Amino acid sequence: MTELLSGLIVKEQSGFYWVEAEDRATYMCELRGRLKEEAKSSEIAAIGDRARISLRREAGADVLMGVIEALAPRKSVLSRAVRTTGKRGAGQAEREQVVIANADRALFIFSAAQPAPDLKMLDRLLVAGERSNIPELLIVLNKIDLGYAAGLDEILRSYEDIGYPILRTSALRGDGIEGLKSRLADGVSVFTGPSGVGKTSLLNCMQPGLGRQVKDVGRQSEEGVHTTRDSALVRLESGGYIADTPGIRSLIVWDIEPDELDAYFVDIEPYVLDCKFSNCTHIDEPECAVRRAVEQGAIARTRHRHYLELREELRDTYIVYNR
Repeated sequence: MTELLSGLIVKEQSGFYWVEAEDRATYMCELRGRLKEEAKSSEIAAIGDRARISLRREAGADVLMGVIEALAPRKSVLSRAVRTTGKRGAGQAEREQVVIANADRALFIFSAAQPAPDLKMLDRLLVAGERSNIPELLIVLNKIDLGYAAGLDEILRSYEDIGYPILRTSALRGDGIEGLKSRLADGVSVFTGPSGVGKTSLLNCMQPGLGRQVKDVGRQSEEGVHTTRDSALVRLESGGYIADTPGIRSLIVWDIEPDELDAYFVDIEPYVLDCKFSNCTHIDEPECAVRRAVEQGAIARTRHRHYLELREELRDTYIVYNR
């Protein structure tokens, strides 16, 4: 009987998977035939997945290759919808793309200024994080050396009040870097955010050269019918792994129907059952507990507005696929 090794998928490229195994070696692997068939209709293997592999020696070469024989059930999965026809951004979202499996935390990176934080994008990322079942969702506010945009401090407190920790950092001055490193010291972490927020500088502050190392292993292309993704986990010197995920900077939320969206806004969800109508959209219905909470200041107006905008976007997508 072939001995099986357990391991972690740390890199994915063009249908091959690099598995860091329990013997401390990393093997380039392909999926067993039956798993390849399953992979045609769903993304059954991604970085972060736990795998059982067998080894074989390539004919005429002293190289051990691996075959992924089985995959463990996922504890969490961060996915996005991808467009699969036409040029970049064209067409409609058609299928799931797994960004990372089994992440222990997601860190959403924004800047205090230059550019000011895109709160709509932040709320979109938080919805995706809630949908994914990732245990820890954190907001990282970088460039605090530039000062805060007007009114930002009050807005940030509203996120902390609903349970999202905020780490304030400055890659320039080194503020908050040790606290950030301690958060990443074990498990698998996802690191993402819009461009221009100093993400690469933050990575380099935590570990010299890390920003370049992460950038070199993460590339994204969405042209044509097939979506190609090369992605990897990078081991940190202080422990744990980190994955940069440029693909969710323009996130299209996956597998949430319009009527389900309020469950993923953690500040809105507690009021839903108090609405007069069970199918309340929280737009203009009478005796809506959510809108009442907004008027009373219990729910931030910006959060409610972003909920309504995302709901409209999901409604349009839902109509397209249910004609």
